[in-house]
Amino acid sequence: MTGTRIRVRFAKHGKVRFTSHRDVARIWERSLRRAAVPVVYSAGFSPRPKIAFGLALPTGYSSDAEYLDAEVDPAWAAGIDNERLVGALTASLPTGMTTLAAAEIASGEPSLQHAVTSCTWRIDAAGADATEASEAVSRAMDAGELLVQRERKGRLTIDDIRPAVHAVEVQANITDGVRLIAELATQPRAVRPAELLASLRPPPGGRAAGERFVPVPPSLLRACRLHQWITTDAGERREPLAVSELGERREPPAVSEASVVGAGVGP
Repeated sequence: MTGTRIRVRFAKHGKVRFTSHRDVARIWERSLRRAAVPVVYSAGFSPRPKIAFGLALPTGYSSDAEYLDAEVDPAWAAGIDNERLVGALTASLPTGMTTLAAAEIASGEPSLQHAVTSCTWRIDAAGADATEASEAVSRAMDAGELLVQRERKGRLTIDDIRPAVHAVEVQANITDGVRLIAELATQPRAVRPAELLASLRPPPGGRAAGERFVPVPPSLLRACRLHQWITTDAGERREPLAVSELGERREPPAVSEASVVGAGVGP
C-alpha cells in the first residue's frame, strides 16, 4: 500500500537526551502504535513500519527540532485532526519527549536526510569567559580555515570546518559560562557543536607547533538544536514543517556573518 506521508516535529529534553538515535526510533514505533496511528508497513518476509527520521541527534544533546516522516493509511489521513494527533502522540511518549507539530506533507517532498542543509544550535559552554569567547568568535569568522580532528573509518583525519560554520553569535553570559547561537551546515558532513568549540579553544599557553585539536570535555558542553533549515531551489530558507503548523516564524542567523553581542545580556 502507498501511504500518505505525515511529518512530525518533536522535542527531546531531560534524561531522555541520553538515548541513542536507534532507541528513539524504537520509542516512536511503540508510540505510534499506542496512539493508534495506522502506519503502513513494507512488504516482504520481515515487514517494517515506513518511518523515516531526520538527522541523527548526537547522544547527550537536547532538541526543539527533531523530525520524522511516517506513511499512514490514506483513509485515516483524510480525516486527520493535527491538534488531536499532536496530543495523542505526546501522551504516548516518555517523559522528556514532546510532540510539537504534525501535518500531512506532499508525496514528492524530499527526505529529511537530503533536504536539510543547516541547523541552528544553542551552545552553553561552561567555564568560558564572554570577552574571550567574543574574541575567539571574531577570529574564527575572519579565519581562512578552522581545523578539527575527526575519526573516519578508524583513522584520524584533519578537516577544515570553516566553510560549514555559517554564523556564530555570542548571545549571553550564563551562570557558569557563555551561551552561543550557531548555524552549522549539515552537508556534505554535519558539524557538531563540540567540533565548533574545539576549533575556538586554543590550549593554555597557545598552540604548540603542529597542534590542531583541543577536545571539549562533554561535561563542559550543553547543546540544543533549535532549528533545522531547508534551502529550496529558489533560495528560500524554511523549516521542514509549514509555518502555520509551528506558529511564529523564527529566522536563522545571517549566513556568513559573526554577530557579537556585549557581555552581561540575560539568557
